[in-house]
Amino acid sequence: MIKSDIIKKYKTKIKDFNKHSKLYYDKSNPVISDSEFDKLKQEILDLEKNFPYLISKKSISSIVGYKPSKVFEKYKHKVPMLSLSNAFDEDDLKNFEKKIFNFLDNKPKFSYSVEPKIDGISASLTYKNKELVYGVSRGDGKIGEVITENLKTIKDIPKKISSNNFPDDIEIRGEVFIKKKEFIKISDKFANPRNAASGSLRQKDPKETNKIPLNFTAYTYGHISVDNFENQSDFLKALNKWGFKTNGHNKLLNNIDELIEYHEKFEKIRFDLDYDVDGLVYKINELSLQKRLGFTSNAPRWAIAHKFSADSANTKIINIEIQVGRTGALTPVAKVRPVNIGGVVVSNATLHNEDEIIRKDIRVGDIVKIERAGDVIPHVIEVDKSKREKNTKKFNFPIYCPSCKSKTIKEFNLITKKYDAVRRCTNVGFECEKIAIEKIKHFISKEALNIEGLGKKVVEKFWELNLIRKPQDIFSLKYDYIANLDGWGKLSVDNLRNSINKSKIVSLQRFIYSIGIRHIGIENAKIISENLKNTEHFLEIIRTKKFEKFLNIDGIGETQINSLKNFFSNKFNSDIVIQLNSILKIQNPNLKQNGILKDKTFMFTGKLEGISRAEAKSLIEKNSGTTLSSVSKNLDYLVTGDKPTKKKIDQAKSIGVKIISLKELKKLLN
Repeated sequence: MIKSDIIKKYKTKIKDFNKHSKLYYDKSNPVISDSEFDKLKQEILDLEKNFPYLISKKSISSIVGYKPSKVFEKYKHKVPMLSLSNAFDEDDLKNFEKKIFNFLDNKPKFSYSVEPKIDGISASLTYKNKELVYGVSRGDGKIGEVITENLKTIKDIPKKISSNNFPDDIEIRGEVFIKKKEFIKISDKFANPRNAASGSLRQKDPKETNKIPLNFTAYTYGHISVDNFENQSDFLKALNKWGFKTNGHNKLLNNIDELIEYHEKFEKIRFDLDYDVDGLVYKINELSLQKRLGFTSNAPRWAIAHKFSADSANTKIINIEIQVGRTGALTPVAKVRPVNIGGVVVSNATLHNEDEIIRKDIRVGDIVKIERAGDVIPHVIEVDKSKREKNTKKFNFPIYCPSCKSKTIKEFNLITKKYDAVRRCTNVGFECEKIAIEKIKHFISKEALNIEGLGKKVVEKFWELNLIRKPQDIFSLKYDYIANLDGWGKLSVDNLRNSINKSKIVSLQRFIYSIGIRHIGIENAKIISENLKNTEHFLEIIRTKKFEKFLNIDGIGETQINSLKNFFSNKFNSDIVIQLNSILKIQNPNLKQNGILKDKTFMFTGKLEGISRAEAKSLIEKNSGTTLSSVSKNLDYLVTGDKPTKKKIDQAKSIGVKIISLKELKKLLN
């Protein structure tokens, strides 16, 4: 096929995709099935892969859902509406509980509040003086769309509360959904109940929303003016008394065995319910423990969603390819004969690592069972060896990087006393092409510099055209040249330029994360930035190579320090960071300044009673204090628990550090 025909075919499919995407997301009224929509998308992606010159800003690989509508007013949630971590089996649940015990440093008795995970749309309702004043969509978790009038059309949502004990200011959260029987009446307008709920809530005219039989089930609160509740179950009972509907299948259970048993029973009846569910949600019932556990950057520590069984299908492995990641990790990927799993066409499946291939004896040409569970990447469950051809050969993992030919190694883990399962390229700089490309993709990602319009496919295209080789090249792109590329024009180039210029203002935390240092994730980047307090301190450590300064940062261990040393031992890496500093406007962390522990530093020794170090550290940081990991002249307080280290006590005494007990720390915290 000649180039002009390929471009014409591609543009036609893009036009069709955009039309159906709008119907699917914005109008919630698709005219083709989910599988047909997925097939169209896959055909476009295959064209882009086979003919890279097709890739542009309009590439569908960079599109996820739809942007918040400009039609609706924006609203910042007082308490973020975070997503839940997922569990798929008993081991996931045990790991969830283990993390809880580790954080609390003991095994308190608690129960689980269990509720069905309805497949609907999350919404928050703010009541002031017993009257509904704001109804907001979840949005991106931090900012939602004000859809008050649309939510008021739902009969399950009280507009005014008559109960005397209703809080003066409270945000109640729940799920908007449509029952299966009701959906049948409008199934000609929407693809499924969830799309119907989503599309109805985003109508410009509330009268249109009112035509759809929406339901609302309440399950928790965001902020509350007076919190007198001890348990999640108590709050659910209060919701009923106030006039809200809660799920009739809510249940209190005591341990993981009971959770597993209930999950198995519930999965058998899920299709008999009059609404769609995709799992169960488990929350620690005791609200005091919920508050102590708090949140990670994207999910609560005290809740998890236990998904129902995954979808699977059998297919054939056509080839096994090795992908090289940002940190040098070599990941084997099975290229399989395309197969539909749960409405999604799957053509790739991860094989995880070399050990996994050896353990399952996976070979090219094998018939395998592929599983796709929720948002988890499709993976190979098992090989049907009875259908294996006689002449198939075992897959040999490369001992040299397929990108730069550097030697690959498995690192020895000093903690487990075993070699890691992952084999890695030993190149730590930008000399390895695949690593360099992945580092640049990481640099422009959402949690890093968040450069819109410069997606992964665009990075690959610009690399191919030799426009980008290092992160700083992004800020000196040849816009006139780009404007003449297929799929680009003046408007799209102007948008890209504006997005890049906007990204130049970045926090120190995001900057450190954007560099792409192994073992330095967003949380570690935050710890480093808040302890170093400004960019110059960070750059000084890079210039002088005095990484021992990181030893005194609590939360940064030997693994992270060795990774920093290894990364910055490469002069190319150091030069890149220093050059980026001259291009970007890096903002120092905006630390809380008015806490009662302002400018005070703390360190712990010995086992603390009734509280873990992680929780104690969190309390200190919330009150503007800082935790250190070693005794030095910068330390103000050494907090002692049971069986403290004598050496630390002696060191503290010798330099005049004040030694206090946990009880005295609590007094400082009032």
